[in-house]
Amino acid sequence: QVQLVESGGGLVQAGGSLRLSCAASGSAFSIFAWAWYRQAPGKQRELVARIGAGGTTTYADSVKGRFTISRDNAKKMVYLQMNSLKPEDTAVYYCNKHPHYDYWGQGTQVTVSS
Repeated sequence: QVQLVESGGGLVQAGGSLRLSCAASGSAFSIFAWAWYRQAPGKQRELVARIGAGGTTTYADSVKGRFTISRDNAKKMVYLQMNSLKPEDTAVYYCNKHPHYDYWGQGTQVTVSS
C-alpha cells in the first residue's frame, strides 16, 4: 500500500500563503496523475488541483490563479503553493493520485482567519 504523508498546513491570515507538501511511497509515482483534495467541515471532499504525468495542470475554479500544483518525480513529492488565501479555503487538505486510491493519508489542516 502506498503511503501518503501531507505536511505544511497551519493557521494563516486571509491574504497569506502556505506551501503544502506530500510524500508518496511506491515505485510507480511518475506514471500517475496526482492531485490535492480538500474537505471542509460538513462538506464533501473536493478536488482542488491536479497535475498529470506530463505536467499538465488543472484547477478548481475557486482556486484558479491563486494555487499552483507541482511535482518532483525524483523525490516522489507533490506540492501545493497557496497564495491569497481566503477563509473559505479552510479545510483539511489531502494528496492522492487521480483517480484516487481507496485510502487516504492523515491530511494537513489549513485554517485561514479573516
